[in-house]
Amino acid sequence: MLTFAYPWVALLLPLPWLVSRLSPPRAERRPGLRVPFFDALVALTGARPQSGAVVASRDRWRTGVLAACWLLTLAALARPQRIEAPLRRDQPTRDLLLLVDLSGSMDARDFHNASGQLTDRLTAVKGVLDDFLARRQGDRVGVIVFGDSPFVLVPFTTDLALCRELIRETAVGMAGPRTVLGDALGLGITLFDQSRARARTVIALTDGNDTASRVPPPEAARIAKDKGIVVHTVAIGDPAAVGEEKLDEEALRDVAATTGGGFYRALDREALADIYRRLDAIETRRIETVSFRPRTDLYWVPLGLALLLSLSAQALGLALASRPASQAASHSGGTA
Repeated sequence: MLTFAYPWVALLLPLPWLVSRLSPPRAERRPGLRVPFFDALVALTGARPQSGAVVASRDRWRTGVLAACWLLTLAALARPQRIEAPLRRDQPTRDLLLLVDLSGSMDARDFHNASGQLTDRLTAVKGVLDDFLARRQGDRVGVIVFGDSPFVLVPFTTDLALCRELIRETAVGMAGPRTVLGDALGLGITLFDQSRARARTVIALTDGNDTASRVPPPEAARIAKDKGIVVHTVAIGDPAAVGEEKLDEEALRDVAATTGGGFYRALDREALADIYRRLDAIETRRIETVSFRPRTDLYWVPLGLALLLSLSAQALGLALASRPASQAASHSGGTA
């Protein structure tokens, strides 16, 4: 499809005609000679004599060339463009942050894998997270791991293959043996400060109570609510455990309720998989399609045609001007 970026340039179309009508002819002083056969000379040349001046007329073909060049110049100034077929790109409208607990208690072997064999909690979490992330196409995902301290494993990215690979490489205890859920939430809130997404979601997965956070989880949850962040909490572990292995379900429920999220308990791998299926249904994909049509400038086409036409007209004019002289020379040579 052909279009013009500046169609208003067409308003300049009558400009040469207005200039020729409103401006006086160019005056040029030349020596003159009075001859008795002036009227016959005027008739032969086709000029329009005026008092003390002669207004020369332009050949029709030269006028046509000038008009065509003017039209082509205006066409170039109007910036013709060819609009290509529309291109569409899916733009994520939500940032999803995963908080993964790597404390020492995640090494407990009380989960069953897909084949029914006992496995540790972190291995079960990795398997379910891998399936969950495989369905998150269209989201930006970030990962924070925490133990004694929280660390950004993956900043927000649409490269879900990278997220899955780095989660597979995590190990129990690599962030320390204790649990700092509140600090992990605080780091996640800071990470969201750079986010422009309309929907912001956190899924916090932990198997112990907060034992070392400088920011208590309830306070972090209130800050998250003020910033429009929804936190879902997934509790992994034995609710009957005591000491540092105790599962503080009440704190996890409060964090989720404060931010408008949900609290889930995973006692085995199937329950954990069911939780992520429910989260997948709740946190449906929101994709904004951005469409644009590439434009290719074609101003050089009329500009090149105008230049070619002008040069051709000049060459033709020189050829026509040289013909009478050469013919006269040949006639004089023949009579001699």
